[in-house]
Parts: sequence; C-alpha cells; structure tokens
Amino acid sequence: MKKIEVIFRPEKLEPLKETLLEAGIKGATFYQVSGCGNQHGWIAYHRGSEVMMNTLPKVYMMTVVPDVEVDGILKLIKQCVYTGTVGDGKIFISTVDECIRIRTDETGDTAL
Repeated sequence: MKKIEVIFRPEKLEPLKETLLEAGIKGATFYQVSGCGNQHGWIAYHRGSEVMMNTLPKVYMMTVVPDVEVDGILKLIKQCVYTGTVGDGKIFISTVDECIRIRTDETGDTAL
C-alpha cells in the first residue's frame, strides 16, 4: 500500500474530489492549510503599510491506495490539479506497512 499526500491550490479541491470519487477511491482526508514554497508569497498593503504575506492558502489531501492503483491515481491527480504555473503543488508518496479497519478488524488492502 502507498500513502499519497498532495498539496495543491484550493480552487482545485472540488474537481479533485469528483475525479477521485469517479476513480473509485474509497477514502481521502482533506485539510485547509497554508504554506510557502517556490512562490514565497506576495506583498500586500494593509492600511498603507507594505506587508509580506509569505504563506498562501493550499489544500492538503491524503489517501492510501493499493500498490497496483498508484500509477493511475497519480496520473489523475496530476491532470486534475495542473495549471502550469508556479504554485501547482507537490505530491509525496510513501509506503504504508499496514492498514486495519477498526470496526471489522480487516487488514491490508481489504481494509482500505
């Protein structure tokens, strides 16, 4: 199993959720977050003073999928959140050793 973590633009949240549901993803967790990367924020003016806004709103998504589904899901995610400009986000993939469904005590892929 692999854990897929994605940080992306907030305006891509609904399209990504719809895409993942259509692809049969059984569960995902979404957080509203803020952060900075290559964009390094922007300069805003508040009451006449220059203020460096060095964090931007982003969405963090996490899901765990069976190994055989990883390539297809990554392709869908990249297509869905891509704009071609700085700030599109990042995808992180890591190995998950085990998954246990608490209610039924199922383990592994069947617990997903």
